[in-house]
Amino acid sequence: MINGITQDSFYRNLNFLKYPVLFFILLLVIQSCKKHPVLPRVTTNPPSEVTRTSVMAGGTITDDGGLPVLDRGICWDTTENPDLSKNFIQADTEDESFSIKITGLKPNTVYFIRAYATNELGTTYANELTFTTLPVSTGTIVTIHPSSISLRTALTGGKIIDDGDAVIIQKGVCWSTSPNPDLEHDTFTEDGTGTEEFTSTITGLTPGTQYFVRAYSINSAGISYGSELSFNTKISDIQNNLYSTVTIGSQVWMAENLRTTRYNDNSLIPNVKESSNWINLSTPAYCWFGNDANKADWGALYNWFTVQTGRLCPTGWHVPTDDDFKTLELYLNLSPEQVGSWYWRGTDQGSRLKSTSGWDEGENGTNSSGFSALPYGYRFAGNGDFNGLGILTYWWSSDYYDEYAIYRRIDGNESGIYRYATSKKGGKYVRCIKTK
Repeated sequence: MINGITQDSFYRNLNFLKYPVLFFILLLVIQSCKKHPVLPRVTTNPPSEVTRTSVMAGGTITDDGGLPVLDRGICWDTTENPDLSKNFIQADTEDESFSIKITGLKPNTVYFIRAYATNELGTTYANELTFTTLPVSTGTIVTIHPSSISLRTALTGGKIIDDGDAVIIQKGVCWSTSPNPDLEHDTFTEDGTGTEEFTSTITGLTPGTQYFVRAYSINSAGISYGSELSFNTKISDIQNNLYSTVTIGSQVWMAENLRTTRYNDNSLIPNVKESSNWINLSTPAYCWFGNDANKADWGALYNWFTVQTGRLCPTGWHVPTDDDFKTLELYLNLSPEQVGSWYWRGTDQGSRLKSTSGWDEGENGTNSSGFSALPYGYRFAGNGDFNGLGILTYWWSSDYYDEYAIYRRIDGNESGIYRYATSKKGGKYVRCIKTK
């Protein structure tokens, strides 16, 4: 009821002429109940995902002030009370809450941030928060696998994945015959500055030796080292044939079969081709498999009398004894109970010596040792025939007694290692081992 007049009666009889004062009062009452537009309200959300050069920041609009929000975002600076006069980013959403990634920041720096929101009446800045970017790091570098390995040199290098957000002032590789080479104790190259991938030439190496190498980079935060890789330099025989070598446990082996046709004093080893002559020999001789010189890369087949001279391997190397082979087999986890027995022994030791290719399908090995054995057959002592190609391979070892010498054998369809003795007239391959 208004002034004693019921609401229904009032609306039935209301007109500007009868109740002008009452209508004005009612209009004032209605207008006083309406909300007047104001500036929007916004809060700054805590920063997250802070890195050396970026951060995730945002805000939440809690009240639009009665008008549409025209703009919202984040402003920041290294001084207090940042505003739209310097660094800011607009949000690309109309949602009440928004998140923005700020990039291009300086490492190890304190920043101030505020969210903001704008409507027709102006801009509101939210509460101020701070965060500190992460400090510069030494970064990340990857060592490039050694290649072009020779007697005394090798190529390697590095690839910088992360510069740590600081200028790279020096980069290169360091190497040693001991693990974990570093710049303080070992030899290193200097291969410029900057983040470009680089190649390093390592020189002054010793033949037939295992080396450990790491790439490095230096910035204002310090030194970053890449992962450690290892390689073995090659050796050569009296004829300058080069051979890859491999370190297996405490031993250094040739990773290829010997193929010299001269002793290490440069005297000739007789090349005997005819089977009738070969089987009647009691003196040194060599041949190529099938008497095919194109197979020289496979290695030469020698009879035991050649090995027995003690002049077959390069200086500083020797034909492995039975004990040398046993040391290898023990390192490959052949049981001590089996190592001195005859015939087939072990589990996967032969597979670990076999190359990963070159054998028949299903018969390749893992070559986890790096020995790289291939099925190049042998020459039979009984009739001088060449047998076993693609099936098996033999290597000479130690003298046994009278007409017999000990050997090792690996077959394609076997995963173990065969040990026995056979006629010294047979033709078998030789793997030299470094003399300690």
